[in-house]
Formats: sequence, structure tokens, C-alpha cells
Amino acid sequence: MRVLPAVDIRGGRCVNLVQGDYDQETVFAEDPVEQARLWHAQGGDLLHLVDLDGAREGRLCAGEALRSLAAAGIPFEVGGGIRSLDTVHAVMAAGADRVILGTAAYRDPELVRESALAYPGQVVVGIDAKAGKVALSAWREVVDEDAVAFAQTMEAAGAARIIYTDILSDGMMQGPNLAATEALARAVSIPVTASGGVSSLDDVRRLRDLEPAGVDEVIIGRALYLGAFRLEEALALAREPR
Repeated sequence: MRVLPAVDIRGGRCVNLVQGDYDQETVFAEDPVEQARLWHAQGGDLLHLVDLDGAREGRLCAGEALRSLAAAGIPFEVGGGIRSLDTVHAVMAAGADRVILGTAAYRDPELVRESALAYPGQVVVGIDAKAGKVALSAWREVVDEDAVAFAQTMEAAGAARIIYTDILSDGMMQGPNLAATEALARAVSIPVTASGGVSSLDDVRRLRDLEPAGVDEVIIGRALYLGAFRLEEALALAREPR
């Protein structure tokens, strides 16, 4: 299993939100690029970047940070505010290894198809769910769309991977929603990245046990920043044979 350290960017700083609430923000580093360098130096071979300002404003706001990471040779994927093919092109031109479509994938499935044709294997759909239903626009809107059914639709549209985030688990340090993550992974044939709620090495171990279901990556944010465990420990555990 691969471990992706998360770097959430808002207002030019590295932050973390609780359940996506912009009013429950903790600043963990003044410079997100330096924080990304630190995770990379500790073994994170792919970083998960979220442009929180972009997610709210519907446009790319963290372009400068992306270019700085690419110039430093740090691999990353990025999501947040990517709502058009032009922005997909801009993100990839800035050096991203993977582009994540969230709200735009729901609003405009054709964008997923076009992006997947332009960048085969590099287009990821982020599915954020609250009580099993898809949440959009920085989690401010929940629609009557089943997350599992939506994942299947996105696979058919050409997505190479799904990132599944359970909103009620995110930032709570109470463990991931294993059952929902496994159910979604078993419903599609493309790989799934688990996100939200990882608070201990036991959580990493339990997610690693979902690899046969198709969960081959985990994104970890708050637990690393709070020092619940070290990135090196998570990497070593994730790489252990089951």
C-alpha cells in the first residue's frame, strides 16, 4: 500500500480542516512547499495536495506552489477548483503527476472523459461522501447521488482511480470508515485511495488489509501533523506483507 501525505493549502499556508469546515482550521505550516519538501524527504514519494481556496472559488489558486514543487522534483497530485479542461491542462503543465476532479466530475462528466483522453492514467475522481451521498463544492452541498453508483459512473467515464473520502470521518481522528471504503472499492475495478479519519497505525494496518478489495493507497493528513505517528512508521507498515 502506498501512503500519501496530505498538504492542504489555504491562504498560502498549510492547514487542516475538521470535516471540511473552513471555520475549523488549524495552521500547521506557514509554507506548504517547505512542508511538502519535508514529507518528500521522509519518504513520501507522492504528495496529495488540496487547493482549498480553489475548491471554494472554482478556479486554480495554488499554481505558484505547484510549479515550485515540480521545480524541486517532488511528485504530487492535486485537486480543488479544477472545473474546466483548460484548468486540467494548466495543472498538468505545472508538473502534476495526477489531476483530481471532484465537483466538476459530477457537474460535467464529459470533462472526465475529455481529461482522461488527454491524460490517460492520470485523471482521478475524488468522491466525498456524507452518509453515503455525494458532497460537492467544498462539502457545502450534499446531493441525492449514491457514492458507489457515482464511482461506477466515473469508472465508465475513464477515471483511472477513485479517491474516497468519508466526510464524517475526516479530521476527527477517530478512524476511517472501513466498511464504506471497502464497499465502494469492491464495486469498481479501478484502484481506490482511502482518505479521511486515519488516526493511528492500526488504522493504516486495517486499510492495508483492504488491498484485496482494491484499496491500494491511503492519504494521511492530520495524524501526521499532530504526531500521532511518524510518516516513516506508516510507510514501513504499509509495505509489510499482509
